Amino acid sequence: MRARVRYPRGMPNGVPVWVWTVGLLVLSNAFMTFAWYYHVKQKAWTLAAAILVSWLIALPEYILQVPANRMGHVDHGGPFTLPQLKIMQEAITLAVFTVFTITVAKERPTWNDLVAMLLIFAAVAVSMMGRMGPQSAAAGGH
Repeated sequence: MRARVRYPRGMPNGVPVWVWTVGLLVLSNAFMTFAWYYHVKQKAWTLAAAILVSWLIALPEYILQVPANRMGHVDHGGPFTLPQLKIMQEAITLAVFTVFTITVAKERPTWNDLVAMLLIFAAVAVSMMGRMGPQSAAAGGH
């Protein structure tokens, strides 16, 4: 008999924890990317205004990232170790940042930027290979 994955409190039983984890990390990274980089293109803003607006944008990022990391970690019933969460978060950051750079900042990454990003995505694949958390292994990788 297959062991049942325990979902953190408040998780709908039809959606795997890893989906919630990745989704919340994508959303949190969208906020953080705006907090860190949007002010760069706002030439009329003072430094104080840029800091204040960035801090206000960063608050929702923490509200999303903290539960993502807690529910995604093996100690809270998730499938990921801390190194896996961090490496995955870096790849998500780059994906969100690339969309932001092209659509909002109107800048294009160079070919060597894209190669560097692909190497980080390769790091995610390497990190996930053969290292499943105890909850994930018990559930057959789900």
